[in-house]
Amino acid sequence: MPVSSAELTGLLLAWGQGDSDALDRLMPVVHQELRRIAHRCLQRERANHTIQSTALVHEAYLRLLKQRPRHFEDQNHFIALAAQLMRYILVDYARNHGALKRGAGAFKLALDDRLALPEKQLDLLALDDALKSLQEVDVQQSRLVELRFFGGLSIDEASDVLGVSPATLKRQWATAKAYLYRQMRH
Repeated sequence: MPVSSAELTGLLLAWGQGDSDALDRLMPVVHQELRRIAHRCLQRERANHTIQSTALVHEAYLRLLKQRPRHFEDQNHFIALAAQLMRYILVDYARNHGALKRGAGAFKLALDDRLALPEKQLDLLALDDALKSLQEVDVQQSRLVELRFFGGLSIDEASDVLGVSPATLKRQWATAKAYLYRQMRH
């Protein structure tokens, strides 16, 4: 059943204020958006990987249950957190998968062409390392990449989440892409 933006914000605020039932009421409302994010995260994975978008959404939900409620201003802030959790889940999965294979058949993830990286499969662990490195240099740029790549947010949506003008984020996006390109080439 469709819900208004105000109702969604109300559920987010209620959860942020400690209403544990609010998350249960919230999940069916944002489930499709979470599935879209999960699908986006997994769409360019290797063909025989075992994690599916539904499992990724469920794991993100379980991690949300374990977290302390946070203050969310709107749906974009919630989606940003969900995208971050899915990134962590995929990185954990890649590490476990790599450990099982002893390094063979690394869990691959093709970076979105919006990152302007070569059209080849890239190791998710290398991407995570590059994002961690970027975070040491510029936290906001790292967060921007996470929001755009894992969350699928536009510059305008990321602008709402980060509280920075779209023009500034466009410049930061260009810088972040160049930085990641250099890091991923090594």
